[in-house]
Amino acid sequence: MDQREAATPTDVATPPRLADARRTRAEADDETVANLDERVEALLALLGRTHAQSILRLFAVEGGPWRFSELEDRVDASPHTISKRLGELTDAGLLERHAYDESPPRVEYTWTDSAVDLAPAFHAMYDWALDHDPWPADDER
Repeated sequence: MDQREAATPTDVATPPRLADARRTRAEADDETVANLDERVEALLALLGRTHAQSILRLFAVEGGPWRFSELEDRVDASPHTISKRLGELTDAGLLERHAYDESPPRVEYTWTDSAVDLAPAFHAMYDWALDHDPWPADDER
């Protein structure tokens, strides 16, 4: 039995999108697979940056748009860190920055269609967290 078989319980149905992804990967040439792997790794690296998930989670769970000051109130991070993450998420095409020519200046962030496509992943993590405690108390281990 190879590692993939051991990692996938036989009593769990494979979600259709996962089956599609596996089929696409199996049918793709090596260059395409390498490109997909790089894109997934880049996304995970971005999401792994401090507070990036906190920001995107607000969009996934509560919608938007969000002003910078609202994000400051909700994300436990310095303004510098929030600003840096917003720039990275914007550069990655997950958020859009909208500056309004008003006094005082107003800037809002909205999520892109690309980020909306990630919302089910955030929802799945919440569903998983409802069913599982990854860090049970010592007496439960």
